[in-house]
Amino acid sequence: MGSSYTKSAARIAAGVSLAAVVLLQGGVSYGQEYDASKFIKLKTCVICHKKDDTGNQYGKWQEMAHAKAYENLASAESKEVGAKVGVDDPQTSGKCLKCHATAYNFTEERQTEEVTLEEGVSCQSCHGPGADYKKKEIMSDHDTAVAAGLVFPAKEKSCTRCHNEESPTWNPEKYTAADGTKTGFDVEQAYEKIKHERPAQ
Repeated sequence: MGSSYTKSAARIAAGVSLAAVVLLQGGVSYGQEYDASKFIKLKTCVICHKKDDTGNQYGKWQEMAHAKAYENLASAESKEVGAKVGVDDPQTSGKCLKCHATAYNFTEERQTEEVTLEEGVSCQSCHGPGADYKKKEIMSDHDTAVAAGLVFPAKEKSCTRCHNEESPTWNPEKYTAADGTKTGFDVEQAYEKIKHERPAQ
C-alpha cells in the first residue's frame, strides 16, 4: 500500500469510538445530525480494519467499553442508575440508547437497521455514516475521505455528544487536567484509553 494510504489510515483509525465509556449516558440532544440513511454495516468497516499489520482497529475496539455499551445497559449498576431517572429497562430506553447504540444516531428513536444494537458504540458514532467514504479509493486519500463525510479527528467532534453533564453518571471531578483543575471529561486522557491507531510504516 502507498504512503498516502498509510497516512490516511493512521488518521482514520486514530479515534474510532470515543462516544460513551460510562455505563448510562444522557447525551446532548443533537437530534439527527448525521444522515441515518448513510449508515453502513459494521462488517464493511471491518474488511480493512482487522489486520494486525495495519493496527487491527476492529480487534482493539472489541476490547473497549464502547463495544460493550449496549451490553452494559443490562448490568445491575445501569438498572440502578436508570431507576433514578425513571428508566425501567435501559436496554429499551431511547434516553440511554441515544448514546449507547450507534443505531440510535444520538436520538431517542432508532434511526437505522444497518447497525445492530449489540454493536453498542461503533465506528460511525465517532466517524460519521460511512456510505460516501467507505470505498478504498476514497479512504486512500485523507482529504478526499473527509470531503466525503469522514469525521476526523473524531475526538474533537464526537466525544462530548455523550460525555457531558447530561449523563446521569457524570462526575465533574473524574479527570485532573494538565493545569491541575478537575473536569468531568478530558478528551486527551480519554483518547489514550481507547486509541487504536495504525502503526507507522
